[in-house]
Amino acid sequence: MTADPTVPPPALTPRPTPPPPPTFADILTASDLLAGHLPPTPMWSYPALDAATGAEVYVKHENVQPVGAFKVRGGLTLLAGLDPAERARGLVTYSTGNHAQSIAYACAAFGVTGTVVMPAGANPAKVRAVRALGASVVLHGADMAGAQGRAEQYADETGALLVSPGDTPSLVAGVGTAYLEICTARPDLDAIVVPIGSGTGAAAAVLVAAELAPNCRVIGVQSAAAPAAHDSWRAGTCVTRTNTTVVDGLATGRGFALPQRLLRQGLADFLLVSDADIAVAQRLFATHAHTLAEGAGAAALAAVLTHPAEFTGRRIAVMCSGGNASPAEIAALGEGHA
Repeated sequence: MTADPTVPPPALTPRPTPPPPPTFADILTASDLLAGHLPPTPMWSYPALDAATGAEVYVKHENVQPVGAFKVRGGLTLLAGLDPAERARGLVTYSTGNHAQSIAYACAAFGVTGTVVMPAGANPAKVRAVRALGASVVLHGADMAGAQGRAEQYADETGALLVSPGDTPSLVAGVGTAYLEICTARPDLDAIVVPIGSGTGAAAAVLVAAELAPNCRVIGVQSAAAPAAHDSWRAGTCVTRTNTTVVDGLATGRGFALPQRLLRQGLADFLLVSDADIAVAQRLFATHAHTLAEGAGAAALAAVLTHPAEFTGRRIAVMCSGGNASPAEIAALGEGHA
């Protein structure tokens, strides 16, 4: 059938304009916002860890944050920047755990209603923690993609503000304050090694290092069993990948556009490690640095252990991004299996 030239074509639904990426100035602003909420976290070196790795290793202890992970910096920055009307709508997000706790903690701090959609098989300890912080939890879907779909539906139904764990600039700015602390304390680092799930932390590290430590390489690491961010970075475009990792903090099945844009500008390298490598690093943290790290929190150290040519003899910071190990992970440490 020939189209009637007198009838205009149907209007296309406009695509939302992607938000502009955060800048170093946004991270400085976030640092001021967080000063009344969070003290700086410690960064320590451990002679036994240096001996085991062959490098001069500084551990950034984000595992001691009030929700046990670095993500809390982003949640508080996000809520602090919302206007009263936005806060009144309530928030909904999707997460496997640490981002969920961050949003729940920040919502409680600002008196905002928060809902988190988590995959049906989410870590029960993290589900309990989110609920204890006052947020509602909806368990839906087999993975992050399923949880995302339900969160988007919930936002459409209720008018709640939908928060992407990866494509929200204020989250990147907030977590960037951890790297501000690292580079201010040690601008002489050769490298910062950052675990990557959505990529917000590494994206922020790239912004900070470019300003404060331009000779410091930012190196990302992800589980080979969930390589979506790694493959997106190498392909130069966001891709989806099968996600079979048991490391829930790294369990993302797609690349996120906002962090990938920043990673392509300044990430020096992106390494993959196995879940088994991560378990070895968890045990080394426990035995050599008296540190409890969840799987994602040990991924940076796993990269150092498995890529000695990259790190031996160098001065590096590893981001211990979280300490929310599951009961099974903790039991495995005690049995010597991790």
